[in-house]
Amino acid sequence: MTAFKTLDDLDLSGKRVLVRVDVNVPVADGKVTDTTRIERIVPTLNDIFAKGGQPVLLAHFGRPKGKVVPEMSLRIVVDDLARLSGRSVTFVETDWNDVTGAKTAIAAAPRANIIVLENTRFHDGEEKNDPDLIARMASLGDAYVNDAFSAAHRAHASTTGLAHVLPSAAGRLMEAELHALESGLGNPARPVIALVGGAKVSTKMDLLENLITKVDMLVIGGGMANTFLFAQGHDVGASLCEKDLADTALRVIAKAASGGCEIILPVDAVVAKEFKANAANRTVGLDQVASDDMILDVGPKSVDAIDAALAKAKTLVWNGPLGAFEIAPFDRGTVAAAQAAARLTKSGALVSVAGGGDTVAALAHAGVKDEFSYVSTAGGAFLEWMEGKVLPGVDALMH
Repeated sequence: MTAFKTLDDLDLSGKRVLVRVDVNVPVADGKVTDTTRIERIVPTLNDIFAKGGQPVLLAHFGRPKGKVVPEMSLRIVVDDLARLSGRSVTFVETDWNDVTGAKTAIAAAPRANIIVLENTRFHDGEEKNDPDLIARMASLGDAYVNDAFSAAHRAHASTTGLAHVLPSAAGRLMEAELHALESGLGNPARPVIALVGGAKVSTKMDLLENLITKVDMLVIGGGMANTFLFAQGHDVGASLCEKDLADTALRVIAKAASGGCEIILPVDAVVAKEFKANAANRTVGLDQVASDDMILDVGPKSVDAIDAALAKAKTLVWNGPLGAFEIAPFDRGTVAAAQAAARLTKSGALVSVAGGGDTVAALAHAGVKDEFSYVSTAGGAFLEWMEGKVLPGVDALMH
């Protein structure tokens, strides 16, 4: 990966620092229900203060589509940010068409305070990467720090535009993310194993096509594995399966074989007649799936095969569950594989990098979210990085 600047490369003494963060947190009944994203930006804010600067936060919240939507105000994160950072927070009402008032409010705020500006997506120029909005944003600070990897796949005013007009660097969270990704696929210790699950092949075809050129072993699980099994001639009964993608699945298998990437598919399955918690189920070989059976998890022999592959690997990249992990007992395969990966990571034998919404939830469910080398909270950006795409927000920090 090309070198990018970090906080260590910027002189921030006496400067106001525009910090793009992702605090697009879940909210219920007017309260933040998961503060993980807020917690993760605190080290960057602390370092900016330590270097004599003052952080001025830029962020989006929800999808207001360029309109002012009061219930999508960033005011919602102020109390939690103050509590988690141990600092006073000044919230600035921001008219993105005329930032004169925001400038006055920023100037009046105590230097020891964190400043939070209003939702950047309240102006339609944000998602258009509009030069006029970029100029107005830039006038509110002296330097720019991007700490929002999870928004780095968007070429927006606050994620890429500002990096081209102000002295810029990656924040600590972005820095950690990029180093983790480099150790995952950029310059990994080999052998590398990728574990990809989820419901549909169609949403992860670019991902699979890229991974088979980068990794030594590829485990395919979840509903998407059914499409591969069907393509190989197995009856998958009433399981989720994209039968129209059978030829594509066979192409991936052939391409992997010619490139020396071993594909690991389920060899047995846990099936049920209905999709509900604790439904009557049985473990079967792939030749025993009845026409009204749904494959809802990998079986124990499949888990053993995954464990054996993990034991051979030095690096793991994980995206997506192996089965319907949200409902017992169809969580067993995902939990077993996650715990095996965690044990290997803890022993120092494996570097494990995971990301994507379902993945984070699955690892938390397995009780190992904090035992992987790195778990990314970025959904779309993590997936696009795994697909081998250039992320505009990262690319902007390289120039």
